[in-house]
Amino acid sequence: MRLPVIALLACLLPLPAAGEVKDSQPDGFTLENSAWVPAPADLAWDALVNHVGRWWPASHTWWGDPGKLSIEARAGGCFCERAGDRQARHLEVVFVDPGKTLRLAGGLGPLQGMGLDGILEFRLAPADEGGTLVTLWYRAGGYSPDDLSAFAPVVDRVQAQQLDGLVQFIKARHPGTDAEQGD
Repeated sequence: MRLPVIALLACLLPLPAAGEVKDSQPDGFTLENSAWVPAPADLAWDALVNHVGRWWPASHTWWGDPGKLSIEARAGGCFCERAGDRQARHLEVVFVDPGKTLRLAGGLGPLQGMGLDGILEFRLAPADEGGTLVTLWYRAGGYSPDDLSAFAPVVDRVQAQQLDGLVQFIKARHPGTDAEQGD
């Protein structure tokens, strides 16, 4: 089966530190990654929904070009990748509270092809030290002949990479605050 080979290769990639596997069972898992960004929630939100093609890793697109990604931040909207006739709906937007919560439904990447489903949330909250705490939360599951708990650490690492892309994009747009945070 090709998927376990992909999962093994993903484990070998140098990725940012993972967040936390909150729980994992044979039929699903819950992940959570959080990071601070040096921008108020409205600017973090703008980066999240209007500039996804500038921070989402190219290695986690279907056709290698994150510039083809878009998020329609409205109920029923699409987190889609459109490269001419080649198109993919990564997730469907199911909840929007601008500057606070973006909730999307679906299976990401190979989970989609496995017939699994999930809920991905980006939660933005004011941080005590200023800026915004961005939390990426994902719960995925469904029927699979494979033990899904084995996928949790791999998906967690990928999501840490995705969140790090957003964080680095926001920091580049709002420089001069890393020293204040001890980075």
